[in-house]
Amino acid sequence: MLNLARRIKLAEPDRTVNGEAMAAAAWVWLVVAALALAVGLPLLSILAKAFFDMNGRFAGLANFAEVLASPNLLRAALNSLLLGATVALIVVPAAFAFAWALSRSLAPGRSLFRLIALSPLLAPSLMPAISLVYLFGNQGWLKSWLHGGTVYGFWGVAAGEAFYTFPYAVLILSAALASADARLYEAGRALGAGAWRRFVTITLPGARYGLVSAALLVFTLVATDFGVPKVLGGDCNVLAVEVFKQVVGQQNFPRGAVVGLMLLLPAALSFWVERAVSRRQQAAMSARAVPYAPGADGRRDLLAALMLAGLSLPLLALLGVGVAASFIRYWPYDMSLTLAHYRFDQVDGGGWDAYFNSLQMACAAALIGTLLVFAGASAAERLRAAPAGRAALGFLALLPMAVPGLVLGLGYVFFFNHPLNPLSGLYGGLALLTMCAIGHFYSTAHLTVCTVLKQLDGEFEAVAASLKVPFWVTMRRVTLPVCLPALLEVARFLFVSAMTTLSALIFIIGPERSLAAVSIVTMDDAGDTAAAAAMATLIVLTSAAVSALFEWLAWAARRHQRWRG
Repeated sequence: MLNLARRIKLAEPDRTVNGEAMAAAAWVWLVVAALALAVGLPLLSILAKAFFDMNGRFAGLANFAEVLASPNLLRAALNSLLLGATVALIVVPAAFAFAWALSRSLAPGRSLFRLIALSPLLAPSLMPAISLVYLFGNQGWLKSWLHGGTVYGFWGVAAGEAFYTFPYAVLILSAALASADARLYEAGRALGAGAWRRFVTITLPGARYGLVSAALLVFTLVATDFGVPKVLGGDCNVLAVEVFKQVVGQQNFPRGAVVGLMLLLPAALSFWVERAVSRRQQAAMSARAVPYAPGADGRRDLLAALMLAGLSLPLLALLGVGVAASFIRYWPYDMSLTLAHYRFDQVDGGGWDAYFNSLQMACAAALIGTLLVFAGASAAERLRAAPAGRAALGFLALLPMAVPGLVLGLGYVFFFNHPLNPLSGLYGGLALLTMCAIGHFYSTAHLTVCTVLKQLDGEFEAVAASLKVPFWVTMRRVTLPVCLPALLEVARFLFVSAMTTLSALIFIIGPERSLAAVSIVTMDDAGDTAAAAAMATLIVLTSAAVSALFEWLAWAARRHQRWRG
């Protein structure tokens, strides 16, 4: 008996170790299951739906052949590609000039101009479309500028998309221009190269990867966007609107699935090109590099300030017109101020409930999504259990990056609305809307936290294991405090994205539950454009207030983390 008791006592540490390993594996697989439910299974459903007919019988490639034989759908695909390429050609040079002026000059007011450039991120994509209607529509203030033309069509959509995608391009190009080796510029001056030649031979090649990435992102966002073409498309049909017509208008789910898969092609092409370019990209900063810092140059700084002001003007105009129109009684005939357009209960679209539904969903997405992102990033970067699970986690975490929101929303229709799915009761509810919003924006948040975790020395886990400290205690005491600023940024990102997104959620809202961004479409379709502008303004103000709150929380967190130095 004594020998048996001794063996049991000696075996206790092993049971603890095995139990911790099992807990780590369970952690990994739980995150994989959550992402599979939120992203993987809906996408598999849309793929399967494309091969069945309306009666559920296997149809092979018949649906694809039918779509390819349709001139309207091919014209919509061509319009989507042309719009993506056109807007990329307009936005990327403008965003590059903006980013260059922010990072390579001492122009006054650069912080303010940066805020202006990023302000479209706070608004739904419908906001610029509504503003363009007020400026250049049939009763627009500046309609005479079009000399008989119309804002409804290709160029109206391109203008709205340029406003919508500009901040994304500025963010990428600002990062690309943020660092440079000052020795290259000094060598250029020593060799007698002028400012223009140094720009062409040093600055542009150094930002090549950022330029390609920005162009691909703008192209993909435009080719898959639903909001702006829905309001300004006119006779310029695009694939995103065509999916909506096929699924909601004609209830032709197989055809909608095929068109949805076509929307994956621009994203897949962009992803492949980005990977190919990144393999050839060389580091701009070596260990011996001297960081470039712009010196004082009156002419350059004046030029940069004029450029920043010139590019900020249309951004402010489109945002300002949308906000102003929500307070004007009857644009442009009665310009007196009123709050009547904020009486949402008197128009279609779900009333004030739509706004509060969005608020609830955004809060839930920020809270649950941040917890899921921390769990996923920690499992991917800090745990060593379940290697197969972590490989699946890496794939599922990056998958939403290559999937347009409209396609993911369509997948939710096919998967969660299926009568054999035991989770079909969630369809149209707040829980499913929250899940879709988190799944749609998961990749960016996951990469943000992973970047922070990669900077954390792996010795923390090794020392903790040697002291028999469970991994969850290490995560609570070390990993979580280190990630806190990044997690606050993730929560802000998820909240604002959930408030402004439209394409991923428009398919899965129920008739009894609307959302603020979706109600803008309903109001605009019903002719209540001023009410639509008021709801868009409410979204902008809410997103701005919450962003300011998270900025304060991040500042407070940094103050209490004196160990950061």
